[in-house]
Amino acid sequence: MFTIEATPRLLFTAIIVFQFRDIPMQYLLKFCGLLFPLLTVFTAQSVTESVPISAQSTAQKSVEQSSTQTPKNIIYVIGDGMGPAYTSAYRYFNDDPATQAVEQTIFDQLLVGMSSTYPDDDTYVTDSAAAATALATSHKTYNGAISVTKDQQPLTTLLEQAKAANKTTAVVVTSQINHATPASFLAHNEYRRNYDAIADSYLTNLINGQPVADLMLGGGKKYFVRNDKDLTKSFIDRGYHYIDNMDNLNQLTRLPALGLFANKGLAPALGNKYPARLMQMTEKALQLVSAREQPFVMMVEASQIDWCGHSNDISCAMAEMEDLAKTVILIKAYIDHHPDTLLVMTADHSTGGLSLGRAGTYQWKGQALKHVTMMPNAIAAKMLESTQPLKLWQQATKLPLTEVQQVLLTANIATAKTANKPLKKLTHSVKQLIDEVTYTGWTTSGHDGVDVPVFAYGMGYQAFIGHQDNTDIAKTLMQMIAL
Repeated sequence: MFTIEATPRLLFTAIIVFQFRDIPMQYLLKFCGLLFPLLTVFTAQSVTESVPISAQSTAQKSVEQSSTQTPKNIIYVIGDGMGPAYTSAYRYFNDDPATQAVEQTIFDQLLVGMSSTYPDDDTYVTDSAAAATALATSHKTYNGAISVTKDQQPLTTLLEQAKAANKTTAVVVTSQINHATPASFLAHNEYRRNYDAIADSYLTNLINGQPVADLMLGGGKKYFVRNDKDLTKSFIDRGYHYIDNMDNLNQLTRLPALGLFANKGLAPALGNKYPARLMQMTEKALQLVSAREQPFVMMVEASQIDWCGHSNDISCAMAEMEDLAKTVILIKAYIDHHPDTLLVMTADHSTGGLSLGRAGTYQWKGQALKHVTMMPNAIAAKMLESTQPLKLWQQATKLPLTEVQQVLLTANIATAKTANKPLKKLTHSVKQLIDEVTYTGWTTSGHDGVDVPVFAYGMGYQAFIGHQDNTDIAKTLMQMIAL
């Protein structure tokens, strides 16, 4: 069979010249120069189309892996609950109205693929524990499980593997550090809400006689400082530097270290004294792990995107996305100065069924959310005490209300004051009003089963291009750690 690949360029040119010898030579040579690469692509495509899809995928991945270098350091970022609607929303939230084009965000710049998230059952909708287990171990399990199989046998996590390979390990989260995602990297338990037992295991699940993580920053003090025991003292006895206030973050100068900055999760980004608290903790973590001058593996979680989604709170969600965006920009800058480092980022699942547009209206006014300066429950609390709640609304949100909406809000405040749980009731009304003004929609207060985006940057990022399952991400990372 005749193929362009088997024919030398000179012979191919001669055939064309002979067939069209009445055409001036300079035009023939120019024609050949244009036609040859096109025919080469066509032939290669024809050959590819004759190969089964599975063989194509295997061959493509083999080529990618052979040309991919193994990174020295790995930074694994998880946007909990961050489905594709959240990154789209952040793009429009962040858009510069002075320009005609919608600017790309850091998420757009680093996007390389998508991931499926289903658990080990027939629901197709995962919880955070099963999803985190998949991302931490490369194995699927049941909803609620913390890095154990369906028959509750422990699964090796990539941070355990990294620690066993004498790499520095770190966990930075805005939830409590024994919440579902960080726990799935550091512990093994049959149920995610066994918070005390999970916290205890951080001192008993040892690798080479040491806790799995050299650095843990986040919340959860109530699970570590308890009436029955004070785990922080045990960490101190093991040489950990311990702080319990974000104000003292700069006092951490060495590893190992533990920082617990709230009884449970950290305060939300919106209205916070530290609105970029994830970025600040990550910056400190990078300083500490870099000072050791040995390979490191770090897991960073923007935990509360998920909490905002469960609450159907778009202003909360955009503030958390803003913190995550600043964190990723920081990490990208770090990799630009440390090119032997890999960033991989994804979500464990999507939360809330977020939609940009609602009730048949082709509109989303996400930029208006930039003017919301307080969490909805804080706005509601002040409204219940205020004699001028509409003025307070404008001060806290700058969102314009129609006369009908003003009347409705006033009525909702009056109704809430007589309700059993006035703050909860009025908070719900405030969130609904923000959604109405911005044309934001939600379909659930739980998780949904849509695929989530995958982002990558730095050495070895090519291995994450395309569609994959969440277990594939962990499998690839664990292979990199093993090399």
